[in-house]
Amino acid sequence: MTRSTRQNFLGADSDEKLRSVTVGLVGLGGGNSHVVQQLSHVGIGRLVCVDDDIVEDSNLNRLIGGRSADLDPALHKTSIAERMVRGLVEGAEAVFLPCRWEAAREELARCDIIVGGLDSYRARSELEGFCRRLMIPYIDMGMDVHDVGDGFAIGGQTILSMPGGPCLWCMGMLSEPRLAEEAQRYGAAGGKPQVVWPNGVLASLAVGLVVQLVTPWTKAPLASAYLEYDGNRQQVATSNRLKAIAGQPCTHYPANDVGDPLFDVRLMIARTEPPAAAVPADRPADGFWTWLRAWFSRRPA
Repeated sequence: MTRSTRQNFLGADSDEKLRSVTVGLVGLGGGNSHVVQQLSHVGIGRLVCVDDDIVEDSNLNRLIGGRSADLDPALHKTSIAERMVRGLVEGAEAVFLPCRWEAAREELARCDIIVGGLDSYRARSELEGFCRRLMIPYIDMGMDVHDVGDGFAIGGQTILSMPGGPCLWCMGMLSEPRLAEEAQRYGAAGGKPQVVWPNGVLASLAVGLVVQLVTPWTKAPLASAYLEYDGNRQQVATSNRLKAIAGQPCTHYPANDVGDPLFDVRLMIARTEPPAAAVPADRPADGFWTWLRAWFSRRPA
């Protein structure tokens, strides 16, 4: 069975749409190591993978693609991701940058969607701000393990922050007290936490959001998402936080700071070519979203 046959339910020309998209992954640890693997299987055509960390024994049990032989000498997590991608996709158009994401802003600016797997709340805030300024949809993942006295509770979330929609601040994921925390860690799970499966759940939700943004396989446009995972009940549900702010404008990133947010993402991405009169003479050739951002930036006020 060909990949095209398997993906018929995603809509006409879904293979071409997936191949034309550039997805950035910031952080390649427990969550995004799942994401990069799944995106390769799905058929995403271009990847920008950024992480300055190396493989350590403490994270090997949840790093997809990691092997004990990668500890000596210690490899960068980008090397693990590259090995996995190259093994799954022949001739993959992928860039692997072993650096902090701030040093890869030029490459990330060319992405159509960015998926974040960061520990620090401040880093999340800064990455979301970067995406908002460039009208890039941002998907954020995070989880923790909590000691509740008579046992442990696993909780996590996958959030889609869309230009023009509610941001991580609006949805309560970011706040001043949280920014004062250095990092979100696995709390009560110990130094070598067994969290590979909750990471996998959250990563699969993130990949599902990517596919839903790119292909027209469901009718309703995807404006935002806040999916909460209860690891004790093995349930995923839309957060009440998102329901509580439905219809309210984002006050943290005003519309005039993000270009024109009032477009139907799914209708726009389904258009293979804009009207000839609207095409900039120097239209970039590296993806629809990149062209779209350039087009909006050139329109008269």
